[in-house]
Amino acid sequence: MAISRRKKEETVEKVKQQLETSYLVAGVKYKGLTVQQMQNLRRSLPESTKLIVAKNTLVGKAIEGTKWEALKPCLKGMNAWLFVHTEEIPSALKPYRAFQKELKLEDNDFTGAVFEGKFYAPEEFKQLETMPTRADVYAKLLGVLKSPSSKVVGVLQAPARKLLLTLKAYVQKLEEEESKS
Repeated sequence: MAISRRKKEETVEKVKQQLETSYLVAGVKYKGLTVQQMQNLRRSLPESTKLIVAKNTLVGKAIEGTKWEALKPCLKGMNAWLFVHTEEIPSALKPYRAFQKELKLEDNDFTGAVFEGKFYAPEEFKQLETMPTRADVYAKLLGVLKSPSSKVVGVLQAPARKLLLTLKAYVQKLEEEESKS
């Protein structure tokens, strides 16, 4: 059934709106999925992630001249489009992987994604799925920043500690001499 021009323009506009606030956009092969399965998948996704089924040509028009143009290799076959509106990329991709595993949909994999202007082919998805969270990055950064200051404090305390130990030993020696006399 042919889609009216107005409907096509609405779809392009809808995709453009999703692109504006996305951190990652991924193509997902959805061949053979029922409407019910797609609805279940949409419900399993976090609130910050949207799944839209749109023709490749319409998505192609929406990404034209944008930083998402790198998605062009994904514009073939039957795709649904995953728009991730959070920096927590692994947690946004995990529900699809669980869905894929549960229904044994090895053939319905990601066709590619764009994150920070870089295209990720399906075989590179491990990098996206294992990215550290923002909290992890902050914790590591804090550890790196804290480490040198702890060492500086230790170095500064070392002479005082040695002096204290020397004085203690001297006091102990005096007490021993006093008890002998």
